[in-house]
Amino acid sequence: MSRTALRICPLCEATCGLVLTVDDDGKVTGARGDRDDVFSRGFVCPKGAAFPEVDSDPDRLRTPLVRVDGELREATWEEAFDAVAAGLRGVVERYGPHAVGVVLGNPNVHTMAGALYPPLLIGGLGTHSLFTASTVDQMPKHVSSGLLFGDANLIPVPDLDRTGHLLLIGANPLESNGSLCTAPDFPGRLKALKARGGTLTVVDPRRTRTARLADRHLAVRPGTDALLLAAIARTLFDEDLVDLGEAAPHLQGVAELSDALAGFTPEAVADACDVDAAVIRTLARELAAAPTAAVYARIGSCTVPHGTLASWLVDVLNALTGNLDRPGGALFPLAATDRTPRPTGPGRGFALGRWHSRVSRHPEAKGELPLSALAEEIDTPTEEGAPVRAVVAVGANPVLSAPDGDRLDKALASLDFMVSVDPYLNETSRHAHVVLPPPPPAQSPHHDFAFNTLAVRNQVRYTRPAVPLEPGRMAETEILARLVLAATGMHGADPSAVDDLVIQQTLGKAAGAPHSPVHGRDPKELAGLLTGDNGPERRLDMMLRLGPYGEGFGADPDGLTLEKLLAHPHGIDLGPLRPRLPRPLKTRSGKVELLPGPIAADLPRLRAALHERPDGLVLVGRRHLRSNNSWLHNVPALTGGSNRCTLHLHPDDAARLGVGDGQAVRVKGAGGEVTVPAEVTDAVRRGVVSLPHGWGHDRPGTRTRHASVNPGVNVNQLLDGSLLDPLSGNAVLNGVPVEVSPERADEPDMLTALT
Repeated sequence: MSRTALRICPLCEATCGLVLTVDDDGKVTGARGDRDDVFSRGFVCPKGAAFPEVDSDPDRLRTPLVRVDGELREATWEEAFDAVAAGLRGVVERYGPHAVGVVLGNPNVHTMAGALYPPLLIGGLGTHSLFTASTVDQMPKHVSSGLLFGDANLIPVPDLDRTGHLLLIGANPLESNGSLCTAPDFPGRLKALKARGGTLTVVDPRRTRTARLADRHLAVRPGTDALLLAAIARTLFDEDLVDLGEAAPHLQGVAELSDALAGFTPEAVADACDVDAAVIRTLARELAAAPTAAVYARIGSCTVPHGTLASWLVDVLNALTGNLDRPGGALFPLAATDRTPRPTGPGRGFALGRWHSRVSRHPEAKGELPLSALAEEIDTPTEEGAPVRAVVAVGANPVLSAPDGDRLDKALASLDFMVSVDPYLNETSRHAHVVLPPPPPAQSPHHDFAFNTLAVRNQVRYTRPAVPLEPGRMAETEILARLVLAATGMHGADPSAVDDLVIQQTLGKAAGAPHSPVHGRDPKELAGLLTGDNGPERRLDMMLRLGPYGEGFGADPDGLTLEKLLAHPHGIDLGPLRPRLPRPLKTRSGKVELLPGPIAADLPRLRAALHERPDGLVLVGRRHLRSNNSWLHNVPALTGGSNRCTLHLHPDDAARLGVGDGQAVRVKGAGGEVTVPAEVTDAVRRGVVSLPHGWGHDRPGTRTRHASVNPGVNVNQLLDGSLLDPLSGNAVLNGVPVEVSPERADEPDMLTALT
């Protein structure tokens, strides 16, 4: 006999509800969309459908590994944490806390443990050496939001279900399922936009699946998104099309913004963007004329030299057209676990560069240093401070995700100590002295702390583990709690002490805050009211009670608690997004600051780009529907078909280079070169080539057997890590110059071999 269990899918940002089929042995044998899920309504993509294979991958590690005499061997959990405590504390005591680097990968935001414990680890260590996947992805959006709104995590999202006009830049949600915009069935939502008479415009150098759906596709020159957006904004000013709408009282710096954008006319940017000036003016006029409209941009506009300026201009356009913070425009979600809303008024603001990296003096952004700088922070001595001598990597594979993986590969091998929390022995974790494997996702609880702050509809869902922990496994929450204890000199303490301390401190702070629903109450009494089977559940219950929809420990009997959420296994719908300004703003002025100082200071660099043109081919990335960075290439159901590591190039470029479809080509960049099969297609514009991200599974010492069969190549090896967006420290991954040449004529047809 089999049974069913609910689970929120952790394999991309769409967070779809799943119904899992579980057999008598506790193995997940099937997955389908949950039609009763309040958010996803039964939608499922190939990744969600492949959940059983992901969950039962035989290459997942089952027990900890500890390095003994140079080799990783199976060990007990006690032995593993003994080694972690000795290794990390030894480095801290000898070199200081900044000699411990913490590296957080994308999977962290897809788990409860990844949301709850890494901040405690970083704070407990007291290290400034924090590196995350954000600086090879979305950090420009965090920085622009911090500068505009005073909060780096206050990101407006397009109101997909009510907008009438969507300008989408550098995003391909039909493949990625959306990013910084949590929306199950993103494709269906775009089709619904068109069905109700709306307009979809896509700006992308590739004719992606999303671009093929659009009413208009502009194949812009890679890396020029900020110029295009600046010209649209300039047109709004020049043609008297600016209408701030209801947000007008909350905006500051409109006149200064107009002056700052002088010179970015459509005619001035047309050649650089390779978009006709008349088309740019049409974009501006249509955006201004639409009853409701939203501008949304993603990774293609972030991973470029002017990523922060492009991210800033997206919200500038939403503001200038009256679409910021209004239904059908771009609004700020309100998650159930957000902090108790603070009183309206000025805040502390957002600062950049509070400290700098040791070698290249990169400024921190949002507490992070560029992931591109990790290798040099390990392998380069300076007179200022010790190099990074230990690394704690949690769900991270920077050898594949950061520029110049070969250098980082060597640097990691030189560390005094490294611990990886990872289910696989992959290209990065193979260097660890200790590997701590979390259990499969079916054996873990799930609540989306981060993605609910980016959701296109307010809702709350929680699923307990669908399958009990197998003997010998340890919950990921306990792994990370014990890691916090081991790293901070408290090794051997009960891991529940970590959660208890957080609860005590949070309730104590809430009881002392005048605007809190528990102001003046006894924190110990409040803690005694919390429910849940364990520390993480009690923390979730606390956050729900204190949150914007919470019952406030009795202040609102109809409000949210964990018990109420558990009584609604398919989730609770909290309604459409609503206008929220000015309450969430944390700028020093208490207003949206449209022209922050760091942005104004960076505009001359954008002006210089008006005269820049690439001499040869430039590289862009691409996403595949059945992939998520380097995670899923070991799952047979999610490889093959269109999910292949090939170099897309335009037929005219292929003919000029003498390259045939399927032929092996050598691609050379500043960081190195790779050999990859060519795929000739007019889906890329002339002068542009495209390689997918996350491949390169050919290093020795890994245990990912299926991924190693067709390893592909590491696109980031073409980069040397020197190209960064200066405001955010984000790596420049798109619009990078490369050289392409055919391999010898006697080389085999690589594309045929792949298929």
